Amino acid sequence: MDLHILDHKLRVTSISKTGLQQYTHPLIKLIFLRNRTRCKFFSLTETPENYTVVLDEEGFKELQPSEHLQVEGSTWLPLNVVSNGNASSSSQAVGVTKIAKSVIAPLAEQHVSVFMLSTYQTDFILVREKDLSVVVGTLVEEFNIFREEGGESVPVHSQDACNGLQRNGREVPHATVHPVLIPKNQFCVMSLDPDTLPAIATTLIDVLFYSNSPKEGASVDQDMECIKFFSFSLIDGYVSLVMDTEAQRQFPADLLFTSSSGELWRMARIGGQPLGFDECGIVAQISQPLADSDISAYYISTFSFDHALVPEEDIVSVTEMLQAQRKDIPS
Repeated sequence: MDLHILDHKLRVTSISKTGLQQYTHPLIKLIFLRNRTRCKFFSLTETPENYTVVLDEEGFKELQPSEHLQVEGSTWLPLNVVSNGNASSSSQAVGVTKIAKSVIAPLAEQHVSVFMLSTYQTDFILVREKDLSVVVGTLVEEFNIFREEGGESVPVHSQDACNGLQRNGREVPHATVHPVLIPKNQFCVMSLDPDTLPAIATTLIDVLFYSNSPKEGASVDQDMECIKFFSFSLIDGYVSLVMDTEAQRQFPADLLFTSSSGELWRMARIGGQPLGFDECGIVAQISQPLADSDISAYYISTFSFDHALVPEEDIVSVTEMLQAQRKDIPS
C-alpha cells in the first residue's frame, strides 16, 4: 500500500457560536466562491459547542483574528492511504477501520497525536508537521511513502527518515478511556457535484448558519437524545457532507448522492470534557476494537471532541464494546 503526504499545510481552528456572524462572509466565500480564493482544503463541522474549521494556509488568510477564533498552534499535514491506486477502495470495512492497525495504532505507540477527518471519498490522517520524521520512520516499513510536491509524487525513502528523529523514544502512557455518548440521530454520509453547489446554496446557508443550535457554552447532557452535527468538506474539488436525516430532508434529493446501499450511520461521540490535541491514542482506542470486529467507521475529529460513525445495524454491539472497554479500566 502507498501512503501519500499531501501538498497541504493545514490549520485547525474553532469559531465560537456567538462569534459566527463575524465569519459568515469568509466562510461563504470559502464554500461557494472557489474562484475567489486559492484554498484547496476546507472543512467546516458544526457541533453543539462550536464550529471546527480545518483549512490550508490560503484559506486561513480569510479568517481574521478575534476573541471568537481559537487556533491550534501547530501546522498539520494530511496523510492519505492509497490501495491499488485508489484512495479508500474496499469491498470490506470502510473508513478508519481499514487503516486502524497499519497507521493509527503504530502512530499511537510512537506517541504521535493524530486528527482524523473522514469524508465520503477517503480518510485524511492529520499529523503535526514537526512529527513528520517520526511518522515516516514509524510507517516506512509498512508503506511506500510519497510526498506530493507541485502535482508530482516524490518517493520518501527510509534514509530520509533517518535524517530526523525516527522514533519518539518516549514511553507512551496508557491512554485515558474517555466516556462515550451515543445520540439517537441517524446520519448520512453524502456527496454532490461541486458544480451544483449554487443550487443548494440557500439550504446549506440555512442549515449551517441559521439552524436552531444550542447557545454558546451549552453543555451536552449525557441523556441528550440528539445532538447537532453537520460537516461540510471541499477538498481538492471533492465535496463531502455528513448530516443527520432531519437535515438531509431539507436538501433536494436528486442532487445529493450516497453509496448504493444508502446506509444510515449512528454516532459515538468521544469525550466528556474537551479532549485537547496532545493526548495520543484516542483514535486508536476506538478504531482498534472496530477493526477487530471488521466494523466500518467514519471518524471526524473536532476542536473539542471526536466522533465515530458506525453502521446503524452495528450500534448495539459497538455500544457494548465501548462500555466493556470502560469497565476494564483499572481502579
